[in-house]
Amino acid sequence: MADSAVATRAPESDAQEDVDVHVPETTPALCDDCTTDRPTPAGHASTGEITKLGDIDVYISKPADYPHTPSRLLLLLTGGTGLKSVNNQIQADKFASEGYVVVMPDLFNGDAAPNSSGAFPEETSSGSSFLDTFKTKAAEAAKSFMIDMWLARHTEEKVLPILHKVIDAARDEFADAVSNGGGIYAVGYCFGGRYIFLLASERPVPVQGGNMPWSAAAAAPTDEEASKPQTLGPYIKAGAIAHATLVSRDDFEGLKAPISVVSVENDPMFPDEVRTAGEDYMSKNNVEHEVQVYPGVPHGFAVFGDYEDANIKTAQGTAFEQMLKWIREH
Repeated sequence: MADSAVATRAPESDAQEDVDVHVPETTPALCDDCTTDRPTPAGHASTGEITKLGDIDVYISKPADYPHTPSRLLLLLTGGTGLKSVNNQIQADKFASEGYVVVMPDLFNGDAAPNSSGAFPEETSSGSSFLDTFKTKAAEAAKSFMIDMWLARHTEEKVLPILHKVIDAARDEFADAVSNGGGIYAVGYCFGGRYIFLLASERPVPVQGGNMPWSAAAAAPTDEEASKPQTLGPYIKAGAIAHATLVSRDDFEGLKAPISVVSVENDPMFPDEVRTAGEDYMSKNNVEHEVQVYPGVPHGFAVFGDYEDANIKTAQGTAFEQMLKWIREH
């Protein structure tokens, strides 16, 4: 991470506003759309409930006629705003209204991403004083530091065991929905998007003595299988991802389940070079996939929430239909 030291010499007057401000330029690993909810449109409220599965807090939303009408099981993985975000809950409700029992786990164990937007000054204009500019730059650096610290608390080693527990418990609790769909479907937004790639992959079993997530111990080979490479996954039948963050080229390795990707044009959170490398990998390895790039929208646009821009609202609806159509057809 960049050095967080900042200049401390205050200007004597606004006449010094052209002086260089020695505050590091930082780009948070998660943007505001990953950590801050959009306004919830008037008249909308969540209808599911928070309970526990596998001793993990989850939000559950069910079709109105479940279990009398067959449904499928859908895992929904959120961005940094987490389980208690009303917008995330309404997003789950939208899928439930389409015939899915939706399980939305708390990926962060009650520690949602820091929402610092209200605590820091707004962007200043080009005519701002040196002090205003300094405060803004310092606030950006502090916010970036807070997000980096939060991400350090929620690594793959922490999140995957949570998903493992929830998936195991959901298979038991909603066995009818899993059976009806022939497996578990999954959608992921922002932070949760990367974990759809991981759940859709087949990966080598960790060596003995190392961390063995995903019930690897139970997958130990028989004598007849000892000479064969042992793998785990995929854990989902099909997945859909919207504006994922923190994805690397390596996260495409081992992909097996069909994947639909909602991507934002020129998105620094999911760079074009990573996306295109992923498309190349999926094509070369015959992974069924689709990738749609949405221009003129912000990162995070597909998560339920209000926008004044009619084009963004339209794109939000289109992205939902893309993801819904994909899981329906698989």
